[in-house]
This record gives sequence, structure tokens and C-alpha cells, in this order.
Amino acid sequence: MFSDRLTYSLPARTIDPNGGLCMRGSIYSEQKCQICGGVFVYNERQRGLFCPNHPKQQATGRFIVQFGRQVRRRCRTLDQAERLLTGIRYEVDRNTFDSRDYQADNPLSFQNLTAQWLLIKKKEVKVSSYRNLANYMSLAVTAWGHRNVKEISYSDFEDFFHSLAVSEKTKSNMKSCFHSFWTWLQNRKVIIPAQFPEFPTIRYQLGFRKIIDKVTQEAIIEEVRRISYSINPKIWMGIKWLATYIAIRPGELVKMQEKDIQLGLGVFLVRHTKEGKEKFVPILPEDVELVRSLPVGLPYLPFFRHQKGVSGCRPGQPFGEKYLYKWWKKACENLGIEGVDLYGGTRHSSATALKQFLSPEQIKIGTMHSTNKAFDRYFQRNSGDALNVFHLARMGTQVEHTLDHSKNDNLLKLKVKNGGGGGS
Repeated sequence: MFSDRLTYSLPARTIDPNGGLCMRGSIYSEQKCQICGGVFVYNERQRGLFCPNHPKQQATGRFIVQFGRQVRRRCRTLDQAERLLTGIRYEVDRNTFDSRDYQADNPLSFQNLTAQWLLIKKKEVKVSSYRNLANYMSLAVTAWGHRNVKEISYSDFEDFFHSLAVSEKTKSNMKSCFHSFWTWLQNRKVIIPAQFPEFPTIRYQLGFRKIIDKVTQEAIIEEVRRISYSINPKIWMGIKWLATYIAIRPGELVKMQEKDIQLGLGVFLVRHTKEGKEKFVPILPEDVELVRSLPVGLPYLPFFRHQKGVSGCRPGQPFGEKYLYKWWKKACENLGIEGVDLYGGTRHSSATALKQFLSPEQIKIGTMHSTNKAFDRYFQRNSGDALNVFHLARMGTQVEHTLDHSKNDNLLKLKVKNGGGGGS
């Protein structure tokens, strides 16, 4: 039933068969002649509704504009009724008439269509993404309410964005949300391409994350180990892995289950990715042994879960998305380090530090921004290079590298001097 409500078809154009100006439609009144009880008839020249049998009897209210079977609208005054009828006829002449604009249930209402769109998006996007979309559309509904979506234009978007006390980045996100909404309207045949609105240009510059060098990073990770290991060793492991496996984001890491850490194959299976597709990340041998030293959990248990004795948390409950950041922040405070978030201090700092040893193309092997399906499925492409990148991310600064151009592949051979650092 809901899908039927969302299915629209653009109305057929109403054109005067004689090729002249449209004169269809008329005005009626629910009033009757007081003498004979007859129906009043609209006379356009005399601008009124009169009884054919008693011309002095005239309707004074309860007017109705009727335009075929498509439009029936009540008006308080004759002037309102005439303006409405004239407007409809003008739209017919211009070939822009759309009966939905005049329906009582307002099917083209921005507020009504927004509610329907959000119901669909709720099933398609992550909870956090849906929350943002709902917030953006709620602000727009406050501004535009039940306005016809075809009437919302460039100036409305511009005025709306100028009225908000938010960052340019947030405005850009809102613009993307609105563009997605109007694209949906076009795909559903609610509007035609010519009715797709223009959007203002929003320029913004992303702020730079504060990054740290490898020495500082290793000091923070060691402090995390000191203050959290007795509570749950996986707190330290998670933060250490974020600094090493730069292909994995914090939100992706904490959602992994026991079965996703496939020790036999030596890979992490990352299911909940930003890109919406699975990726396989090879694991360093030392981390394989580290995981094997821990008690084995049931396959569908979250790997990063709370243990007994944690205040406010049930044993087995998964880490929240900000739980690792909580411990990272505490370690930074203990060391007097300010302004470094978990993402910037681990993944971003490690990737930046690698620039002195590797080319951007080589680093992409570790971040896995350019892997193909064959690699994802069978772990055969660049997995060795990715492991070398992870070794560098853990070892720190004392590294030399040479590139061996073999016949089959470019294999990055790394030579670590003075022992590196970091450990397990």
C-alpha cells in the first residue's frame, strides 16, 4: 500500500482541441435560487453566477471551481474562484498544467514527500547517516513546510543556507542531502527533469587533523597499555592495530566479530566499511600469535567486547564507537598531549609518517583505497606489499627501502636497521 502512494505518473497535458486559448472549466455554487431552487450558472462577461430563470437571483458564496474531473476546489469569494480558474487555464495554455497541484491531499507537499523519502532512507543507510539526513530535512521542513516541491528554487536554498549558524561543511552535506532527495523525486516521476532545481555553490575547506610523530604515537599506545591492560587487553590491541593497519577505520574495527579475525588465512575480514563492501586486511604474524594467546570466543561474538568488572557495562557487550577514543584521550591527558584525536593520532599519523619512506601509490596499497575484487576475494594481489606497509607503520623511523622491479610484480623489499621499535 505504501509503495502505491509513492508511485506517481505525470498527468497528461490538457490542450484545447481547437488550438486556441483554453476555456475549459467553470465556477459553480452550492447555493440555489431562492425562487425556483434552480442551479446558478456562471456568466463570465457579467462576472457572476445567475439563475437562468430568474436573472436577478445571484449566488453570493460557497463557490466551487471545477476543471474536468481533475480539479475541484472551494473558494470563499468569486474573485478567488476566478483567479484560480484563470490560472489553471493559463497553465493549460503553457502546457504546464499538473492536476496534483490542486489536489486536497497535497501530494507534492515538501513535508509529505520528505516523510516518505526518509522512510526509504532509513532502510538503506546506516543509523548515524539516517540521523543526519533526518536532522537536515527537519530543518528544511521548518522553513518550507507544505510548499510544492516544484516551487522550491535556487533562491530558497540560498536563503535557507544563509539562515543557518552551521559550518560550510555542514551546509555542503545538507546540499548533498537535498540533491539526493530531488533526484529521488525525479526517479519516481514526481517531477520532470526540467523541474529539477539548481543549487547554490558552497565552498569549504576541511580542517587539518593534528598528527603526531611515531615516537609520540608509540608513547601514547604504551600509556594505553599501562592504564588499560589489566581491565581489558583488547583496548590496547585495538588502538595499536589502528596505528598499524591503516586500511581499517575505528568504526570498522570495533564492529568486527570473532569469526572476522581469520587466523588460518592471516587476515581481518572487515564487513562494515565506509565504502559498503567487504575488504580483507592481512595480519602481521606477531598479531596472529597475540590473538591466539587470548581465550577463544564464539564466532558471532564481537571481538572487541567488555569483560567482567567494567562499571556500567555488561560482560560481552560490544565496545561503543567512542570507547577506544575514551582510553586514547585518557592516555594523552596523562602524557600532557592535547588536541590529538584517535583517528588523527593513529591511522592518519601513521599514513603521514610513511611518506618519508614510500610513494603515495605504495601507501595506497596499505590503505586499500585501490584494491580490486580479485584481491578482496582471494588475497592474491599486493598482500605482501600491504604487509610490508604495516611493518613500516609499526617499526617507526629507522627504515631503508629499495624497489625490486621483478618480471611479475613490483615487490617492495624493506630493510630495517637498528631494530625498529614498537613490539607487540
